[in-house]
Amino acid sequence: MKTQKLLYSGLLLAVGALVCGGALADNCNGRFSNVNVSAEAIDLGDGHTLTIFASRSTATSENSAHTGVGMCGGYVLTTPDGKSRVGYACTRKDVNGDSWSDFGGMEPGADRGTWTQSGGTGVFAGKKNSGWWQGLVSDGVTDTGIWGGNCR
Repeated sequence: MKTQKLLYSGLLLAVGALVCGGALADNCNGRFSNVNVSAEAIDLGDGHTLTIFASRSTATSENSAHTGVGMCGGYVLTTPDGKSRVGYACTRKDVNGDSWSDFGGMEPGADRGTWTQSGGTGVFAGKKNSGWWQGLVSDGVTDTGIWGGNCR
């Protein structure tokens, strides 16, 4: 009985560590919004469509320096089966004039995309930040969502 109780307690601790460990991996998070500036859909033939877009973007965070405004550009590649792959790059500037660029994407069928900081000035210089993003609401012109990651 004592062995079974210890085993159960150990299993509970292990599951708790896994759940908390995933949550603790993010040390920065926030919100984003994008407003479409332009988009062009190109029929590539045989049911393949490439949509190229540009948007004004905002990012906010209460626990990192990632609060700023800027531009994003990217693509959505849709295949004949209706699945879409997204790729993008953004540059945003904060209130002090420091800027950061990030790139990322989302695989077909995924709920979350990924982002990686690719450069920056001032407080963003030399950083290796990366993480995830997830859209929450979109009307085809404006979209909003949340993001998180490891900002060091």
